[in-house]
Amino acid sequence: MNSNRHVLGLSGGRDSAALAIYMRQRYPEIDVEYFFTDTGKELPEVYDYLTRLEGYLGKPIRRLNPDRDFDFWLKSYKNYLPSAQSRWCTKQLKLKPFEKWAREYLEAGDTVISYVAIRSDEEYREGYQSNKDKLLVRLPFKEASIDKSGVIEILEGSGLGLPAYYDWRTRSGCTFCFFQQKIEWVRLRERHPEAFEEAKLYEKSAIEHGSPFTWSQGESLSDLEQPERQAQIREEHERRLERAKARLQSNPLRPRQTVDLDDVYGGAAKACLTCHK
Repeated sequence: MNSNRHVLGLSGGRDSAALAIYMRQRYPEIDVEYFFTDTGKELPEVYDYLTRLEGYLGKPIRRLNPDRDFDFWLKSYKNYLPSAQSRWCTKQLKLKPFEKWAREYLEAGDTVISYVAIRSDEEYREGYQSNKDKLLVRLPFKEASIDKSGVIEILEGSGLGLPAYYDWRTRSGCTFCFFQQKIEWVRLRERHPEAFEEAKLYEKSAIEHGSPFTWSQGESLSDLEQPERQAQIREEHERRLERAKARLQSNPLRPRQTVDLDDVYGGAAKACLTCHK
């Protein structure tokens, strides 16, 4: 007998965690299968947060690992780094493992309903576009008019709170995500110097093989980490942060509005939906 399979992908980030909590609280009758597609290059804070989330949900989060790792695909793409123009990392390390997993259900005749954490204040974003009749996408936050403030309320109300890396970064996913702002690269070097050094090695090899891309637009990580350049990046970030705070409208119903890096740089629209939720 065919059935419906309800799945929800977690990135280790704020929005998808809030959606998992929301589904458990509002729709306890739905047996949701939670999954995380592991690139093998995630921040330690991501794994810690997923473990805590498992405790709250009371069920395991399935780890989907790609058949081949980042190094394999980097070589396959002629040592060209992934970029906003060529997001092969998302395709090979995130989407394909999910599609392979979902295909098992679809081939058995089941309908797969995927819940995606796109908020009501993200009009510019679309969910995973399925070309399968029995792979359906649902957007509960849009349907319930839940925005960023609502997401934060869900996380705080559950006691889970935000992932620890939100203290210094808003990008979940790979340590060397090319969507990072320059201030996030500076902070990555501070918090996880070994990951920064690994990213530098990948970049050096890619440049030697003719890659037109560096991890951070317009400059190499070796240039970015120079003390005087780091000081410039910090100063520019502080100026942007003050401007973002000044733009934030006072809302008496939500006095604890926060400013994150997407507010400062307006980069959410450009971010990778699969990794940054």
